[in-house]
Amino acid sequence: MRRPLRGFTLIEVLVALVIVTLGMSAVLGSMMSAANTASYLRDKTFAQWVALNQIAQVRLKAQPPDQGKTTGESQMAGRKWSWEQNVQPVENVPGVLKIDVSVRPADIPEAKKNSWYATESGALGSAVDYQFDNALEWDALQIKVQMQPPGGSNNNKGTNNNSNNKGNTPGGGQ
Repeated sequence: MRRPLRGFTLIEVLVALVIVTLGMSAVLGSMMSAANTASYLRDKTFAQWVALNQIAQVRLKAQPPDQGKTTGESQMAGRKWSWEQNVQPVENVPGVLKIDVSVRPADIPEAKKNSWYATESGALGSAVDYQFDNALEWDALQIKVQMQPPGGSNNNKGTNNNSNNKGNTPGGGQ
């Protein structure tokens, strides 16, 4: 009597091979997508650094930058980067300029839509905070602060011994 043969037929082996191939191609595709995303995020980080460096260089110059758009190139991480700087005055704040710097790799054409990898903003100016008419005048010489000695108690902490300055200094005779 003949024993039946055990094993897979050629068709079964081919179907299994197609299933494995499809699974491997899906895994490979997701790995390629993750690698592309990591590369883009690396380039985006470098672009942000280039923009922040450009803002820092503008701030360090002795004179304020010209208003309007200027362009240039920088080198970072073995790659050339193109940047565009836009300097405009800030509304309602005289003496302050807003600096917007957009950066993209130099090998990407400017005409490509959304070619900027990063845009950073900064400010430069000499604006002074608003002065209130009823601001308190602080004078460190009129305030007497006594330190508590180690291990002892002192009930005179933060007292003001000059009662002629009521309301002008902290604790002023209150």
